[in-house]
Amino acid sequence: MQARRADGRMTLTGVKLGEGSHKLSVRAANPLPWMPDVEVERAFTVDATPPALKVDAVEAASPRGPVTVKGSAEGADSVRVGDQDAKLQDGRFEVSLASVPDSVQVEAKDAAGNAQSQDVAVKVTHPGMRGVHMSAAAWATASLRDPVLAMAREHRIDTVQLDIKDESGEIGYDSQVPLARQIGATRNYYDARAVVDELHGLGLRVVGRLVAFRDPVLGKASWEAGARDRLAQDTSGAPWSAHYGQYSFTNFANPEVREYNIALAKEAASLGFDDVLYDYVRRPDGPIGQMVFPGLATSPEQSIADFLKDNRAAIRPLGAYLGASVFGIAAHSPQDVAQDIPALAKEVDYVAPMVYPSHWGPGEYGVDNPNAKPYEIVRASVADFVGMTKDSGATVIPWLQAFSLGHNYGPGEVQAQVRASKDAGAPSFILWNAACTYDPAALEPA
Repeated sequence: MQARRADGRMTLTGVKLGEGSHKLSVRAANPLPWMPDVEVERAFTVDATPPALKVDAVEAASPRGPVTVKGSAEGADSVRVGDQDAKLQDGRFEVSLASVPDSVQVEAKDAAGNAQSQDVAVKVTHPGMRGVHMSAAAWATASLRDPVLAMAREHRIDTVQLDIKDESGEIGYDSQVPLARQIGATRNYYDARAVVDELHGLGLRVVGRLVAFRDPVLGKASWEAGARDRLAQDTSGAPWSAHYGQYSFTNFANPEVREYNIALAKEAASLGFDDVLYDYVRRPDGPIGQMVFPGLATSPEQSIADFLKDNRAAIRPLGAYLGASVFGIAAHSPQDVAQDIPALAKEVDYVAPMVYPSHWGPGEYGVDNPNAKPYEIVRASVADFVGMTKDSGATVIPWLQAFSLGHNYGPGEVQAQVRASKDAGAPSFILWNAACTYDPAALEPA
């Protein structure tokens, strides 16, 4: 043990004190021989143990809030949840948050300044849906819109999926997002606030489908403006086209492309859409070795998952659920389109696999003719997704086929898929028909 003097203070080095009570005695010789030495004694306690913090599982009934965060903090003098101070009573704390974050930090401190903190995920379980797809143009067409509303009044459906931005890059309403207006992406097919209010008034949920990275409007405008890193490219530096068309696929790794889509998602949540359901949240299909994504600093699969994570953090406080439409083959071939199901399931409220029987080849999941056996192929593929997303917090809500392609699909084929999905552990669904025509006989009243 050594003592150092500085600025009139004495510092002891090389001392290792254990937890608990200690006593320090200091004796200084008095320079006056007839006076006694000076002795000072102090008692003190060493406390380097942080409080024992335990946060109960946090689950909100709805992303619109509120949500209660509670737990125990033995040995703490204060607890802070997010930006709120919690009241401690008998080592327990409880705080109600008006808005629902994607995650919240809880920190407990004691009088000695020791702290323990946890970042706690906030779970929000999706309520489920029985929905149908409607494009923006279809919603503006009474002959297509009215039958869907009739199905809702008959309780055959409880949700309308309405396109926000579709595969053409067009936004169905007069978006106020600056980049959307700058590139001429906005349309006036419907008044978003009015439609959402109308459907809510009928007791329906409204899911906004947002096509992310297939966006020829943004792609062409960006290329012509010299912002070429916004596009997926081939190895020669030309825009990736393949079967999509020139300028069609934007670069999922580009910050401006990501921010554009997140801005639209936030706007939709602010307008009252209950869910934002991403589509084309992937790379283009095709040989990855022939593609270039400027700025990509991680794997394509991780980049897509991170994009979804940023989205949920952005729209959860605004009260909206987040979903991701994925390829059926992504369950066993995640690198084909950069959709790693276990990874992205952790970042969304639900995964929406497109398990259309017509899109499977002979022998998939042991089904010799998937298109002719909708029950068998849908049950097998949906069960795969249910298993892969277990314990992720995400629900599985599949897209089901309500169109004919190589095999006639009537009410019986649709009913078989609905039954198969339920039997596989996923009772919710969305029907897809690009023409937005649906046979009400395919769905029994709930």
